[in-house]
Amino acid sequence: MLDMIHVRSTLADEYDLAPNAKLADSMGDVYGRMDRVVNPIDWATYAPYVKAINEIKKKRNAVILGHNYMTPEIYHGVSDFVGDSLQLAIKATEVEADVIVQCGVHFMAETSKILSPSKTVLMPDMDAGCSLAESITADGVEEMRAKYPGAPVVSYVNTTAEVKAASDICCTSSNAVAIVNAMESDTVIMTPDQYLAQNVANESHKNVVFWPGSCIVHEQYTAKDLKDFREWNPGTELIAHPECPPDVVAEADFSGSTSGIIKYVTDKKPKKAMLITECSMASNIADELPEVDFVGPCNMCPYMKKITLEKVLYVLHTMDNQVEVDPAMAEKARLSVERMIDLSKKLGI
Repeated sequence: MLDMIHVRSTLADEYDLAPNAKLADSMGDVYGRMDRVVNPIDWATYAPYVKAINEIKKKRNAVILGHNYMTPEIYHGVSDFVGDSLQLAIKATEVEADVIVQCGVHFMAETSKILSPSKTVLMPDMDAGCSLAESITADGVEEMRAKYPGAPVVSYVNTTAEVKAASDICCTSSNAVAIVNAMESDTVIMTPDQYLAQNVANESHKNVVFWPGSCIVHEQYTAKDLKDFREWNPGTELIAHPECPPDVVAEADFSGSTSGIIKYVTDKKPKKAMLITECSMASNIADELPEVDFVGPCNMCPYMKKITLEKVLYVLHTMDNQVEVDPAMAEKARLSVERMIDLSKKLGI
């Protein structure tokens, strides 16, 4: 766990991070990307951190990968690339930077290290975990193999390196149906997300069996929530992530991955939309789509919110919190991810 007293003391010795309205005004181009969702007072607080981070990135030859669930000041203010977990991992293999700062949760940093072993990967807060990724271990994968001999294991990319290494192939929420359907066996094991697996089963011709894991954000939504909201706010497009329970997905107007949700809203531009996913998604695309009124409710991921500008600056300054993955495990995990990427290309998805 980061000692925040030490973090603040270290940063105070090197940087002037006091709120600065004049500096904030001079960075209007950056603020313009988030001014619908970040008020001017907060921006005056964030601006010194954004300036310091963007300057030290150049010195370190570093890039920041920001997940779609990051808060706007990170997503718009300092991230060089944004996207879902797999998009960011693939981007990590393409950039020429020496250092990657993973603004997301721990399994994402592991995946970046797996796919880019020669790069230094920094995690702003090592305690930024994931309820879904932590719901299963390699032993759980072997337990499922014992129950269903011969069935291939398709593991969500939102898993630890250990679980990826124990699996046959990975999937994302956007390609899961295609990956499962491409397996030769009639029975396919999916881990660890029970709801993604059930939603895939509803669209697949395979017998999909699953591990009972779930995301603490998406499992909280209910079909009744959506029905009630539709009654209170007629005409609102309800857009759900496939990590939500199947009855929630059935009640929604559209279901898709984080990147799929962004594409849907960007293409369709509904007058009103409610995103049935993590809170920051709507905040981060609001300024790009001023014609869309994003309405609540939403649920917040407490792990994603552990990543702050303060912690990003600290790890770039000190080069602490380097993510390492055992090379033998990383090689096996890399195969599972590469199989998914290769199969996706073959299937044209």
